Amino acid sequence: MKDGKNRTNIKIGGSVDVVQKNHQRTGELTSGIVSRILTNSAQHPHGIKVQLESGIVGRVKKVLEE
Repeated sequence: MKDGKNRTNIKIGGSVDVVQKNHQRTGELTSGIVSRILTNSAQHPHGIKVQLESGIVGRVKKVLEE
């Protein structure tokens, strides 16, 4: 399982776990399929920000599959 801090690990259509902004304190994860990658930089210390197909925006904590 890859972490979500490197943009190269994340592919559109891939399955990921993200933490939403309002769940950062609790660390509650939401699973989904990546529809857009919102972070332009190659790396981010808190995780690459993505939008899921459901419309949820969050930072990737785990890349489940590509």
